Amino acid sequence: MEVVFAVFVMTLLRGFHAQGLGGLEIGFYSSSCPNAEAIIRATVEAHFNKDPTIAAGLLRLHFHDCFVQGCDGSILITGASAERNALANFGLRGFEVIDDAKTLLEASCPGAVSCADILALAARDAVVLSNGPSWEVPTGRRDGRVSSKSEASSLPSPLDSIAIQRNKFMSKGLNDHDLVTLVGAHTIGQTDCLFFRYRLYNFTTTGNADPTLNQAFLPQLQAICPKNGDGSKRVTLDKDSQFKFDVSFFKNVRDGNGILESDQRLWGEAATSSIVQNYAGNVRGLLGLRFDFEFPKAMIKMSGIEVKTGAQGEIRKICSMFN
Repeated sequence: MEVVFAVFVMTLLRGFHAQGLGGLEIGFYSSSCPNAEAIIRATVEAHFNKDPTIAAGLLRLHFHDCFVQGCDGSILITGASAERNALANFGLRGFEVIDDAKTLLEASCPGAVSCADILALAARDAVVLSNGPSWEVPTGRRDGRVSSKSEASSLPSPLDSIAIQRNKFMSKGLNDHDLVTLVGAHTIGQTDCLFFRYRLYNFTTTGNADPTLNQAFLPQLQAICPKNGDGSKRVTLDKDSQFKFDVSFFKNVRDGNGILESDQRLWGEAATSSIVQNYAGNVRGLLGLRFDFEFPKAMIKMSGIEVKTGAQGEIRKICSMFN
């Protein structure tokens, strides 16, 4: 049944053209660099085999890139005032994977493949390696020439209410369904104690834990993140299946086991909780496969945010530096 449904999903996604995605297209590099996707996939797999947590890092890297200046590789630029140094981008990982892929691509097809496209393709490959769905990624993005940490305020925050999350997603052309679906990437995600420890000890300065947090789960989190411990300690966002791309994350949110406050709030509002429930269900079965189908659609939509194509932007020779 799952195999048949997977074939059905892939057939539908092949018909999902890049309409409204700023001129992106499937197979953009078929002539200019026919091995581009294979090179990127092999690079991601090599890093994944050494450290499976890199999959979540690559997915987050692409998401953070798209929400600032659009999907243009601006997150990859180094420099004191660059986007990647904003507080909202604390803990971002996977830069070395993109750099390694770019080095190989420049050796194979110089000046052909943008860093922004490497990010989009690597994110897809990271999901596939985590037993998630596959999809054809529309490509043809150009790399941006601006990277400013002052613009990172457009990124969603773990502290955001549903209203703020909704506004930030809507400003990028994404609706409530896209919001919940894309947050589902946290099924393989990690965070730092720094971003949620306040929920364990002093929520809303009351000196108590967040009442929406499952109290049976609280001691486990406090053991991992002591009150005055290391704020950079990494914690998995899906306590049940960290390395498997599945619907377990949504079940955790439903049951009060969401780590980030912004995640748990999805269960507190009718418009988003109904979507969480649809994905969580009671068993994986078709409900899990529904998420497998919806997530690629949301990723394709997100990866078209404010893209630069044609004569816009550039194709960087080194992803961390403007030409």
